[in-house]
Amino acid sequence: MKRQLTQREVPFEPLDNGIRATDQPGRVQRIADTLDAAKIDAVFRKWLRRLPHPFAPAHRAAGYRYQLSILQAEFALTQVLDRPRTGRGFFEEVIRENLDLGRPDQTQLIFDRRVTRRTPGRFRTRVLTEGVVPSLHVDYKKSKVKQYHKEGQALRTETTINDTYDFAIGRALRNLPALRAIGFAANRRLLHVESLSHDCLIGEDALDAVSHPVLVQDQRAAGLRFGDRRVHALMHALCLFALAPTGFRHREFRVHVTQLQGRSPDTYSTGAMTYDLRRLRLHGLIERVPHSHRYRLTATGARVAMFYARLYTRALRPAASLQPIASVPARRAFDRLDAALAHFLEEVKIAA
Repeated sequence: MKRQLTQREVPFEPLDNGIRATDQPGRVQRIADTLDAAKIDAVFRKWLRRLPHPFAPAHRAAGYRYQLSILQAEFALTQVLDRPRTGRGFFEEVIRENLDLGRPDQTQLIFDRRVTRRTPGRFRTRVLTEGVVPSLHVDYKKSKVKQYHKEGQALRTETTINDTYDFAIGRALRNLPALRAIGFAANRRLLHVESLSHDCLIGEDALDAVSHPVLVQDQRAAGLRFGDRRVHALMHALCLFALAPTGFRHREFRVHVTQLQGRSPDTYSTGAMTYDLRRLRLHGLIERVPHSHRYRLTATGARVAMFYARLYTRALRPAASLQPIASVPARRAFDRLDAALAHFLEEVKIAA
């Protein structure tokens, strides 16, 4: 296919034995679909005419011919990731949470075949970690599905059929369309059966959106950077009004923000407060109450403010302290906090 794309002057970016990107995906797919049983047989017959033939002319005149059969067929689905740097974390999480894929009840979902005690083969899930690229293997009789993170850029799912009789299909080349349907369906079913218990780093999009500048209808607002003292004062103040049914006013919010920063109200002007409220509003953390001068916290704002306040106050600031904890009760409390934090990091798979 790559050679045909080159001959047709179709630009593409290769990915090992696949295509990573092209500006004409429809045309590339049409070329790929032309690989069928008839074309394979035509290539085989072409070379039989050019190479020494095992059959003598008399044999060929009598009608003896070679017929192609399928010894092995591989059907692959390569999904290129738009964010490769999180792809490895995503795939490793897939492995952790789907180690039961090789069980009979899961295997029959993937291959759409009934599995009983009489079904031959070993039903298992194998995780191979040769080198630094892990791979997931699920077996069904003599066939298997393999999944791995391809060159750090794509998720590769491939079904290899080593015996067509595993699916009650003959080995003749004319059965290739039926095997193709089975192979690609198995790839899709594997992705459907796999599941994750959390968003696997996709939630960092929300954090990036808050911490970077935003443009909303030609209105630009600066980012709310984690670790900035002024930003954390804003987040703590938002937590104070999380349950306020009527929201808050400019003046009320300003008082709390100045206190949390340890500043005099004279050093924090109303203009600066207006600027910060505008930042919070354009980032979607607060919204203006209709027909009033009051603001209220949004659902997103409550989550972000709580995250900023709790993580900084309860984890980063105590952990970064260089002073030893002298009080025995305080030290025990900190040890419990450390154990709870370690357990949380283990749960979300980001422990060291």
